Amino acid sequence: MTLLGFFVGFIAWFLTRYLLAGIYTVDQNERAVKTVFGRAERLGTQTTLDDPISESLNPEERERYAYPQVRVIPPGGLYFKWPWEKVYKVSVATQTLNMAFDPEDPSANLGGTRISAVTKDQLDTGLTGQIRYRVSERNLYAYLFGVKRPIVHVMGYFISVLRERIANFVAPNKLGEEADALSTAASVAGVSINDLRKNLSSLNEHMERECASAPARYGITLDASLITGIDPPHEVESALAAINTAHNQVSSDISLAQASADQKIVQSRRAVEIETLNAQAEVEPLRALAEQLGTLRTSGSGALAAYLRNVRLKLFKEASQVILEDKQ
Repeated sequence: MTLLGFFVGFIAWFLTRYLLAGIYTVDQNERAVKTVFGRAERLGTQTTLDDPISESLNPEERERYAYPQVRVIPPGGLYFKWPWEKVYKVSVATQTLNMAFDPEDPSANLGGTRISAVTKDQLDTGLTGQIRYRVSERNLYAYLFGVKRPIVHVMGYFISVLRERIANFVAPNKLGEEADALSTAASVAGVSINDLRKNLSSLNEHMERECASAPARYGITLDASLITGIDPPHEVESALAAINTAHNQVSSDISLAQASADQKIVQSRRAVEIETLNAQAEVEPLRALAEQLGTLRTSGSGALAAYLRNVRLKLFKEASQVILEDKQ
């Protein structure tokens, strides 16, 4: 009886420990990867180099970041695993993070609130903003097994690219725009913070392009870079404000002058059109008269004399006084 009870107890423990505990589910915002004896289930010999996410990698990076493609378990269940298998679940929901946050040292960057970057004119500038990211379902191997702390690598890569861009940023020249005296003086003085502030959208687009390789590198996709603020040092804030005020005043004066010049040009064109129409209106009767006289001349020698006589009679009829020459 003791042996039978032990056997039944062992069977119950085995079923509970290894069969019932082996049943699992995957939530809607999760994806899972299963390992067998510590090795992830793979899709044949395919690697991330066979996936479009690796198109942004250069040849040297393609050799370093060639991860195997693994079988991704989609949301749902019930799924089952054996005791020698292990399931790794990750959330693929989009997350928002302050771009100044340092996962290894939360107190860095003023408590994760401000990134310091040096501009081309040697000004220590503070940048604030956020990034949106999510785990790449197409490269879960890199996120789970290739990199120890993927978010640390992604944040370090993002900040290094951002600081390099700030240090070498040059405002794009608009096509057809002529440099005025103020813009020339500003470029000579190296006022790059104004340029950065005016080109935040292009700066964000540049960061998104540069970080397009993050899924292939670390298994994390950067959905958006939202740099919202660029703050100069306090000692130059007043100088920049004065420059901006002067620039706005000059821009306003130029706009008013251009508007006045455009209005005068339109008025001149309209006056030319009116005078041209008046001249045409005066010429048309003369052309019609010339054609009529030419027709009368071809009709016979007496037709033109009769026409002249009729014209004289009409003039005599309309005239109040007539002066005739006395022929003696």
